[in-house]
Amino acid sequence: MVSEEEVENALDEVRPSIQADGGDVILDEITEDNVVKVKLVGACVGCPMSTMTLKQGVEKVLEANVPDIKEVKAVS
Repeated sequence: MVSEEEVENALDEVRPSIQADGGDVILDEITEDNVVKVKLVGACVGCPMSTMTLKQGVEKVLEANVPDIKEVKAVS
């Protein structure tokens, strides 16, 4: 099972870039089947680029640092 600490450490790598634009990413849940659910908050809410931020930024960093992750999903 993927640990919360592993995910938070990986999120800490991508957070500065997101925070520089007024947003943030918060870990919501890690499911039993290693799906990581995150919330994009702040300026990310309603931003047309938030999907790209999730897929090209958050998801790539998480999967590179925590290979057992099956999927990254945004929740509201």
